[in-house]
Amino acid sequence: MALQLGDTVPDFTQDSQLGPINLYDFGADGWVVFCTHPADYTPVCTTELGEVARLRAEWDKRNVKTIALSVDSGQSHKGWIGDINETQNTTVDFPILADADKR
Repeated sequence: MALQLGDTVPDFTQDSQLGPINLYDFGADGWVVFCTHPADYTPVCTTELGEVARLRAEWDKRNVKTIALSVDSGQSHKGWIGDINETQNTTVDFPILADADKR
């Protein structure tokens, strides 16, 4: 089964740097932009999430919530977020899901 833009994705609950996140609860009242990344601290992913964070006001105007996923742990995400905030001059305030077991 392939997912297409606009499809309803299967629900799941996953750990993040903010604690467990349930996708359907998280996005219940609007749209969700879901960014996926192969690992924390990668240069392209760092700049991408910095830009996503900088666009917070635009996402809010459109009732869009942002969420990301990386295969590293929630604890690693906390350090990465500090790096993103410092190097990209922004504030990442959205969850980054941890997928260390790649399930």
